[in-house]
Amino acid sequence: MAVTVAGQSRTSQRLTQVLFYIGVTLMVLFCVAPLLWVFDEAIKPTIDLQAAPPTLFPSHVTFDSFRTAFEDHPAFIGNIKNSVIIAGVATIVALLFGCSAGYAIARLRFRGRATVLSTILAVTMFPPIAILGPLYVFMYQRSWIDTYQAMIIPDVVFTLPLTIWILTTFFRELPRELEESAKVDGAGIFRTFLSVVLPLAAPGVFTAAILAFIGAWNEFLFAVSFTTNDSVRPVTVALTNFSGATSYEVPWGEISAGSIIVTVPLIVVVLILQRRIIAGLTAGAVKG
Repeated sequence: MAVTVAGQSRTSQRLTQVLFYIGVTLMVLFCVAPLLWVFDEAIKPTIDLQAAPPTLFPSHVTFDSFRTAFEDHPAFIGNIKNSVIIAGVATIVALLFGCSAGYAIARLRFRGRATVLSTILAVTMFPPIAILGPLYVFMYQRSWIDTYQAMIIPDVVFTLPLTIWILTTFFRELPRELEESAKVDGAGIFRTFLSVVLPLAAPGVFTAAILAFIGAWNEFLFAVSFTTNDSVRPVTVALTNFSGATSYEVPWGEISAGSIIVTVPLIVVVLILQRRIIAGLTAGAVKG
């Protein structure tokens, strides 16, 4: 009887493992399938892109779309530079305010601290389209249309809450004894924060920076609303403006190639640095 029960237990465990791996595989395929489809479109020759019905696999592999994405659209490199500037500045500003605000919320004792933190996080759930009209009027009245600040400011507003939330959680788990020791040694609050707290909170700061940069890099709504030319237009909007030889032709191959060019570097960075990102996101989940 005991042998039968043990055998059934092992069978149940194996079935659970099989179902688990099947679920993980399906989830991975669901997430990766759009990127694989875009890459498949990028390496297809023009004749396959225009085929009806569409072909699943290319008749032969070609990388001409990657070359023509730059040759036929000279502003593409400048658009990538604009995205780097906008996302980089927005990330730096969000970290400056996020570090100070997160540290203050984590260390200062005041009534309604949890409410303040929840309210800050609730901003991330606010639909950007709801403030697009008033924000456009604000930018237009200050002649900020077609300027970097017109896109950086909204990016900071919507990336800052998540930055504060992550850093508050991380700062809260740091031992107070280290800060008290620094005070005993004569260090002021700013020196303690810069020399003691920030180095210890590096995983959390790094995680917040990566997520803020990705959020600002992928932003589209404000960028397409506040730009009219390629001088400051980010790459997310530039891809939608790719045009073919005629007004009726859509260069799907070049659009797909451009999408791969601006997406794969982010994926590579996240995969390389995933351990630090996970360390930052799981800070405070387990108390030792």
